[in-house]
Amino acid sequence: MARLEGKTAIIIGAGQTPGDTIGNGRAMAILFAREGAEVLCVDRDLDRADETVAAIRAEGGNAWSHAADIICADDVEGFFDAALAHWRAIDILVNNVGIGVTGPEADGPPHLASEVAFDTTLNVNLKGMWLTIKAAIPIMRNRGGGAIVNISSLASVAGDTAIAYMVSKAAVNRLTLAVASSNAVHGIRCNAILPGLMDTPMGIDATVAATGASATQVRAARDARVPLKGRMGDAWDTAYAALFLASEEAKYVTGALLPVDGGFTTRVGNPDG
Repeated sequence: MARLEGKTAIIIGAGQTPGDTIGNGRAMAILFAREGAEVLCVDRDLDRADETVAAIRAEGGNAWSHAADIICADDVEGFFDAALAHWRAIDILVNNVGIGVTGPEADGPPHLASEVAFDTTLNVNLKGMWLTIKAAIPIMRNRGGGAIVNISSLASVAGDTAIAYMVSKAAVNRLTLAVASSNAVHGIRCNAILPGLMDTPMGIDATVAATGASATQVRAARDARVPLKGRMGDAWDTAYAALFLASEEAKYVTGALLPVDGGFTTRVGNPDG
């Protein structure tokens, strides 16, 4: 229970949308703290970040919160400045912010997606992540290394119904590889996790909103699509993968795009899948 003992970690998107399950950001923050890290929980919604901090402190962990909108460079600079004022160094950065656009200006297949959805999705999912990495690299280079974990998606390699989301996550994969390549000599590792169908508030509620089906129906349909025991993963599956990539156990791992998807990618390109 000390895989991150003495480490400092910034987890962006550490709050979560309300729901009856836990989200990826909150699960990662709690798990990292359990493993000995001191965690800065960053979220656009400070109340949600504070809820995560309260959960960590209730278990005896060490965490604090900061509000920021990652598509604003000044906000990004602000929470890095706050982190450096609080800590001597930053060891770990986890990029967990991501959106999909629904409603009147929804994302969709290439011939139907709105321009608003495309611009908004790329701005948040790609530009925001680039801004946080851009701010982290000089700090990590100065200390001689660090670990960056980006949350991408199975949609980066599969699917056809949400072009803006898919393109943004494919770009996250390429960003991950570029950061890994250009910073390996400085001891900075950069890897990405590609979650598949997950039972998280964002994953379930967005589908409920888009389809009008009940949460029970959505869960059953998603479970049926997963090869591994016919069930979705959950936020803890993402969190444990992130824990490995952030820890010294992965000291020789960089540029990895790790599927956490119950074998879903084994069906990509398989007409019988």
